[in-house]
Amino acid sequence: MKNEEFSGEFPEEGSPEEKSLEEGFLEEGEEFSELIKYTIPGYILGLLAGIFLDVQGYQRSPVGQWLVRTFAGEGESIFEGIFSIRQRLRKAEGSMAEAYGWGKFLGIAFPWIIDLGSRLAGVNVYGVEGFYIPYFYALSDQIGANISGLLFLKRREGSWRAGFSGYVHHPVMLASFFVIVLVPLGLLGARILGFSPTTQTFTALETIAANLCWVPPLVGWLNEKYR
Repeated sequence: MKNEEFSGEFPEEGSPEEKSLEEGFLEEGEEFSELIKYTIPGYILGLLAGIFLDVQGYQRSPVGQWLVRTFAGEGESIFEGIFSIRQRLRKAEGSMAEAYGWGKFLGIAFPWIIDLGSRLAGVNVYGVEGFYIPYFYALSDQIGANISGLLFLKRREGSWRAGFSGYVHHPVMLASFFVIVLVPLGLLGARILGFSPTTQTFTALETIAANLCWVPPLVGWLNEKYR
C-alpha cells in the first residue's frame, strides 16, 4: 500500500483506496489473541488481594487500595508488556498488537500519580468526586494503548491524515475509543447511586467492572478468527 495514496483527502466510501485500506488491516498478522489471555489473571489477583486485606483488617488502607487496583486494573498490562518485550527480543516484525501492548505497559504508573495527588489534595476518594480514580487505574493503560496504536498507524501509513483514516477503519481502535469514553459515565453513575469502595473487595470489584481492556483485544481476536 503506497503512502502517497493517502496524502490527500480521506478515501471515499466504496472507493478502491478504502477497500485497499480495509484489506490491509485484514491481511496483517495482528496477534491480539495473545493479549486476551492476560486479563483474567489480573482480575483474580486483584480480587484475592482485596479479600485477603479485608480479612486482615485493612479495609481502607491506601496502600492496600493501590495494590488491589493495580492488580485488578493493570495486571494484564504487565503481562501484555512482557508480550511486547518478547516480540521485540524476537525481532518480530512490528504489529498493531505489539504497539498496543507497549502503550498499555507504559501507562501503568500514571494512575499512581493521580491517586496520590488526589489524596494529598484532600479529595474524598470514597465519594462521588473520587469516581475518576478507579477509571484511571482501569483504563489509563487503555488510553496509552489507543495513542500508541494511532502512532503506529501514522508511522505505517506515512501521514497523520492516513493514520486517522486507518484509525476509523480499525475495529480494535474504535472499540478502544468507545471503552475509554463510556466507562467513566458508568463509574460516575454508580457513585451517584450510592456505591462506595469502603472495603478492598469492593475496590477490586469496582476496578474489575471498569477494566474493560479485554474488549478491544477480543474484537481483534474475532477479526482474526472470522476474517
